[in-house]
Amino acid sequence: MSLTLHFHPLASFCWKPLIAFYENDTPFKPVIVDLGDDASRAAFLKVSPTGKMPALRDDARDRTVLESTIVIEYLAAHYPGPVELIPADVDVALQVRQADRFYDFYMQHPMQKIVGDRLRPKDKTDPFGVEEARAQLRNSYAIIEEEMTGRTWAVGETFTMADCAASPALFYANKVEPFGDKFPAVKRYHDRLLARSSFARVIEEAQPYFKLFPYNDG
Repeated sequence: MSLTLHFHPLASFCWKPLIAFYENDTPFKPVIVDLGDDASRAAFLKVSPTGKMPALRDDARDRTVLESTIVIEYLAAHYPGPVELIPADVDVALQVRQADRFYDFYMQHPMQKIVGDRLRPKDKTDPFGVEEARAQLRNSYAIIEEEMTGRTWAVGETFTMADCAASPALFYANKVEPFGDKFPAVKRYHDRLLARSSFARVIEEAQPYFKLFPYNDG
């Protein structure tokens, strides 16, 4: 098998390429990385010297591809399937890439700030930074609420890389800063993503690891 994906089933940025793989039934070998295990960590650092997941290894083309968005771009370019995650139309493709960046920078990053703060020692927490992150998420919800009114997917009526990015971003953001009743279009979009078979499979595979995630308790 040519493609090997190094990832962790709980890591939100790893969900993006997993969804892309499952959307097109692209065959790959999964390698789960445990950074807390010395042998697993050492092996992974040989693939990804920065220690960042996910990492894709393509033995057939002798290429290692890092970063979730780039992995999806690589699959679209060299292992395309029936679901066109990067549209051929240049202008639509730019919209998809812009939406992908939005969900990574303005949803995933503040969400991870909140999660990371919960994992800190109590005397090292950053309440001000966490509130800033929550405000960023609420602002992002408001943007999505306006954009998703009348849309099925992130960029119109076709499932794309932008939806691969939105899936983990919205799933985890809702855990730490719930949508509530103020953003009905956001919730409907989130529900559609949850019903997508590729995303449902990712969540199912992550179930054994959810106990490690500090879910919202307030």
